[in-house]
Amino acid sequence: MLPLHLQPESHIPLYVQLRDQLRALVHSGELRTGDRIPASRELATQLGVHRTTVANAYAELESEGMIQGHVGRGTYICGAPAKQFTPPPRANGNGGGMRWESIFADERADENLTRLMPDVPPDSIAFITARPSEEFFPVEEFRRCCNAVLRSNGRDVLQLGSSDGYEPLKRVLIEFLRADGLHVRSEQLLITGSCQQAIDLVCKAFLRPGDSVALENPAYPGAVAIFAGARVRMLAVGVETDSRRIGHVGLDLDALESVLLQNRVKFIFVTPDFHNPTGTMLPLAERRRLLEIASHYQVPIIEDSIYARLRLRGTALPSLKALDKSGNVIQIDSFSKIAFPGLRVGWCIGPENAIERLRLVKQSTDLHTDQLAQATLAEFVRRGYLARHMAKMKKVYRDRLEAMESALEKYMPKEATWTRPEGGMSVWVTLPPGFDAGELLIHLRERGVLFVPGRYFYLQNPQPNTLRLGFAGLDEKKIARGVQTFSELLKVEFQKRQRGARSELPSRVAFV
Repeated sequence: MLPLHLQPESHIPLYVQLRDQLRALVHSGELRTGDRIPASRELATQLGVHRTTVANAYAELESEGMIQGHVGRGTYICGAPAKQFTPPPRANGNGGGMRWESIFADERADENLTRLMPDVPPDSIAFITARPSEEFFPVEEFRRCCNAVLRSNGRDVLQLGSSDGYEPLKRVLIEFLRADGLHVRSEQLLITGSCQQAIDLVCKAFLRPGDSVALENPAYPGAVAIFAGARVRMLAVGVETDSRRIGHVGLDLDALESVLLQNRVKFIFVTPDFHNPTGTMLPLAERRRLLEIASHYQVPIIEDSIYARLRLRGTALPSLKALDKSGNVIQIDSFSKIAFPGLRVGWCIGPENAIERLRLVKQSTDLHTDQLAQATLAEFVRRGYLARHMAKMKKVYRDRLEAMESALEKYMPKEATWTRPEGGMSVWVTLPPGFDAGELLIHLRERGVLFVPGRYFYLQNPQPNTLRLGFAGLDEKKIARGVQTFSELLKVEFQKRQRGARSELPSRVAFV
């Protein structure tokens, strides 16, 4: 019996744990080329997991060339195990290449971010991404802004700059934020290289290994990866996704209060507007209650506001930062969803002493965010191009969201449910109990349709029957065709299960 030990409570999916442990057994030499490993059904029974978990792990190892299945014979190891370490020659030797994996600092490296950005085969319908549609990028307007900056201030912006940000961009952002009810001074604003960097800076500035952070479950994998890399203890708080309501309820505040009562928590990380991946939005009363809870327990909040400006319908709500009267909130945001993700320019706002601490950490990390990108974006905003681009894109995304909802209503079996977001870039789907989105994806990929299984977003207790459908990057026809293809497969699988359930019913025996 193989020495495999899976941890259901871990945020790492079970099939990833199994894949990595089998890979390690090959590299250590415990499994050698030609060894037979148990069939997926047999190993699933031994480990007490669903057969799909083992099948997914085997599929990835087979794609790597490490194992190979033979019909009627079984599955065998075919990857050569790593050689045992031997000291390099002392001099004039040509020793083997360095085994870099032997000195990796963190063997738990999370691959979920990579899985959110896979290679997409040509002509596929990919509901994978939650990012702007590049077909609408106003490249000519951006070029004008870049040329203007280089003509007027090229030598300065190509020199080293201030760690807290390019001052003209900061002035533009202060005016930009005023429209959101946020009155910010320059000392309360830090330009970052995206929300991703802002989270990383928060970890470096305020958190030590073993500290606890409360965050949504499911959550954005990028935040999970950063906290995991910093060896921060993540405490999962459920997200309510009532598909019968428009507006939804978002973070479960009763569960949050229970977590804060039982643990010493350093930060609460939350996305109140169009949460990724579920699209839920925290109502106004719950926002106020969240601030009261955080104040009572003296736990600051990191508010991820990256999707807040992508409201496609309904009434805008004030951000947590706008409602905050006590200086308990650091808000992070970015141009990545409203303009150009490739520029990697974002910002965070908060109390002056907290921002100063983050500035010092940023200074030791990368000195400053790209000056040319900052200057060009400042010009782009100042000329009114951003406002026009956002208005155009919100109309595009609204049409695509409506096309997504129409297709789901038309084609999906009634047993499936989904969220009805008022903005953002994705819809969260819950399949009937017993279905595994990862297993369906294997079959759906063959039909040219891709999505992201929900398990990649969970810290713990992953729900295998969930998935995220991103609508921003696809036109209405592709959305309808992709949902129809997915729904047809789902209905076929559902009918198979119903027939299988009926066949397993005990047959009646008639005595005559």
